[in-house]
Amino acid sequence: MNNVIHPGWTVNSTSINSIVQASVALGGDADAMLLAAGIDPDSLLDPESRHPFSAMLALYKQASQLSADVGIYVGRIEYISRMNMLLYACSVCETLREYLNLMPSILRFAGDIGETRIRRDGEYLCLDWLPLWKGSRALRYPADAVLTTAIGILGSLCVQPIPLLRAQFSYAEPAEKRLLHSVFGDNLQFGAEESRLYFDRACLDYPLIQLDSDWGRAVRASTRHLFDSADSDPVLRSLRATLMGMLPAGGVTIDRTAAAQNISRRTLQRRLAERGTQFAQVLQGLRAELALQYLADERLSITDIALLLGYADHGSFSSAFKSWYGRSPRDYRH
Repeated sequence: MNNVIHPGWTVNSTSINSIVQASVALGGDADAMLLAAGIDPDSLLDPESRHPFSAMLALYKQASQLSADVGIYVGRIEYISRMNMLLYACSVCETLREYLNLMPSILRFAGDIGETRIRRDGEYLCLDWLPLWKGSRALRYPADAVLTTAIGILGSLCVQPIPLLRAQFSYAEPAEKRLLHSVFGDNLQFGAEESRLYFDRACLDYPLIQLDSDWGRAVRASTRHLFDSADSDPVLRSLRATLMGMLPAGGVTIDRTAAAQNISRRTLQRRLAERGTQFAQVLQGLRAELALQYLADERLSITDIALLLGYADHGSFSSAFKSWYGRSPRDYRH
């Protein structure tokens, strides 16, 4: 956690647009607010554009004058805005435990804002909000936005409902709490060290809802050929399936992959060598094939695709894609 705002911190257009949409719903003048925050409205038309973190804070400060609950409204918008990418990630999981293990951090979702941490604490499953800037702890809107988004995600993915048992916030107790109670329940604590949500630990093994729709079947079918080919090698097929489940979390290495397959690094290397390939080749080949599948779905932004493939950011993915296909993802799509 940093005591000062780094001048290089940025957020993407989706994060800014969510604040704008909430502000308009609350009666704000979007153009005037963006101008005051130093944000060019035209730049928001590109979902991949980056904007200074400080500009987002300036916009949030104006929005909070419209309603102290603005973070809750933003969180609801963020939940829907990220839905396509979340459902893609969900398609490779069966339980909430698997889903939480592979989900990228909020830092990679929205920009240089902070990240969420999932951990077990006795009988509880805790979701902690860890802002990058220490000053964010005293502000309502960042914590409200992130935790409202988290409530939306966790409350909609599983067959069984996941009740929120308790919520704590690092900011001071506000005078008006009706909407906070509506979203987070009655057991609220303010002025805590960290903002945190508490759930029943048993929910980790809840099965995820499987989409029985044309879109859901299309998501599964779009990558099935990577694993179901009759003549594909079982070792390579198993490795690809493992990698696809690990990619969205990022940080894929041969050691982590071998551990996920319950074999040693040396065993995995030997099996791949027997088939005339290496781990890096399999990983790159899978990413290259998945990239084309994901780009065919206009509902996924290029940033979404970068995250699904385990890249740290849009730029890293674009560079890799250009090395594979000779043009950028944006040029390929259009």
